[in-house]
Order: sequence, then C-alpha cells, then structure tokens
Amino acid sequence: MVEPFAGLRIFDAAAVREVLTYEAAIPVVRDAMIALSDGRVRQQLRSFIGLGEGRTFAIMPAALSEGGAFGAKLVSVFHDGRGRKAHEGLVVLFEGETGAPVCLADATEVTAIRTAAASAVATDALARPDAHVLAVLGTGRQAEAHIRAISKVRPLKEVRVWGRNPQQAQALAERVGAIAACLYAAVEGADIVCTTTAAADPILPGALVAPGVHVNVVGSSGPGQAEIDADLVAKARFIVDHREHVLAHGGEFLRARAVGAVGDDHIAGEIGEVLVGRVPGRRTPDEVTVYKSLGHAAQDLAAAAWLYERSRT
Repeated sequence: MVEPFAGLRIFDAAAVREVLTYEAAIPVVRDAMIALSDGRVRQQLRSFIGLGEGRTFAIMPAALSEGGAFGAKLVSVFHDGRGRKAHEGLVVLFEGETGAPVCLADATEVTAIRTAAASAVATDALARPDAHVLAVLGTGRQAEAHIRAISKVRPLKEVRVWGRNPQQAQALAERVGAIAACLYAAVEGADIVCTTTAAADPILPGALVAPGVHVNVVGSSGPGQAEIDADLVAKARFIVDHREHVLAHGGEFLRARAVGAVGDDHIAGEIGEVLVGRVPGRRTPDEVTVYKSLGHAAQDLAAAAWLYERSRT
C-alpha cells in the first residue's frame, strides 16, 4: 500500500524549537507582515467555535501569495480559570503548485516563537533606538519568549517582570536573569513594556506609561479581553498588525472606541506599512507608541514554509 502524503514533513515541538531560532524567525515574520500589508498575503478573519466557558477552537486560513503556499492554523485555546491559557494545535502547509499538504508543525511552539518575533519586529521599528530597559507583564510562555526575542533587537541592560502571582514572577525572573517587581516598579522608567497576560480587563493603565515608551500589547486575542485601558489607547500612536482584524477582534481598541475615546482613524497604520516607510512609525522621542498584536496565519504559515524549505536543503 502506498503511504499517503509520503512527502509530508512533520515538525513536533522539539523540532520547531531546535531550528526556528529568534534570529531566524524575526526576519521571516518581518517579511510576512510586509506581505500582509501590501496584499500579497490573502487571509480571512479567524473563525471561532465556542466549546464552553473558557474553551475555544479557532481556524486561521491564509494564502502566502498568488499560486504560492497556503494553509491554516487549527488551534484550541483553553483558559484554566486562574488567568492562564494554553494553546494546542497544528499549522498545516499546502504546496501551491500541486495542492498537496507538505508540512505539519506544532502550533504551540510556532505560535510562541512567531508572536515574540513579531513583537521584536515592532519594537525594532517603534521603540527609541536607545531603549534598554524592558518590563514584561505576565509570567507564562510568552513572557519568557518576549524577553529572549526583544533582546535580539535592543541591547537590554535591565529586565523587570511582574505577574499577578508573585511566586511565578520570581521563578521567571530567576530563569532569565530579571528582576521581579510590583507593577508600578516594573513599569516606572522602562523604555519597552510587553503585556503578555490572559487578563480579561486592563492591567496596564495609561497613567503609568511615561512619554517615549513603546508598548507591545500581546496577550489579549479576542474582542472580550483588554490588557491596556482606553487612556493608553487614546494617548498612544496606535500601530496594529492588521487593521481589519483589530477592528473586529482588538479588545483594547474596541473598548476605547465604545467609550468615545477614539475613532477608527486612531489606527495610525499597520506594522507592515511602517516597515516599508509607507506610514511613519515613531515621530518624536517623547511619543508613546503601542503595537497591538493579534497574531496571524500569515506568520504561522511563513514559519512553516521556512521550516519546510530548510528541511529540503
């Protein structure tokens, strides 16, 4: 019997982690975000199927180019009720010429790496060149990933960690050589702030964010969640990964719009537009910049395509 899909390459979590380094992932994600903004990538809004309280199945399809590779990420997102969430799933890549599936990759690992890589891309484009103090809010996988990824684009001299669970914050700080601190102490004097929590309601008020700070808003991925308040949305130059998705699913922006703090035109542009110079990023040293990240199939499939092509050489 002929084995079906004999050419299918499979990358489990360990295989993804071994080869998809941040040095590799950052330029891959950068190119994917440019392609998403200029229309070469075609993707639909992610679709969700509720599976009960705190449990969701999501499908994220995209085509990387006309006649090129295409596929989807299939992922479950389960909240444990204590402020933590777990992603499990697969990234499925199809070859563009024959339509055959050619690659399966562990979605948890791909998501962790590409999300932090996307924040590193945004930080490189939007943070002040002299930024060197990082505050990470959250203690999960993305918190650690962001510390490692941001260090590839800025020479960090100090890293601070805050979490709602002080023991977890201390454990993360010890693993990565950071300082565990209360929220105020973590954010005060920081040049870059990353929010990586599963919080349903804002944990970072605009009043704590000083002029010149860059903020990556990462943890909230649906319209019912928000990590930063309307004040911070309104006072920042608000850059997004993808305008259409943020208008539909960006919880922080939607809450700020609902209370009249901003309108749709407050979205200054997409990060892909900033990267090619179509839209200005940071305009002054004192400007507060926010990058709202929802995460996209374009990033997942670009990472899977890189894994697949590398395995063939």
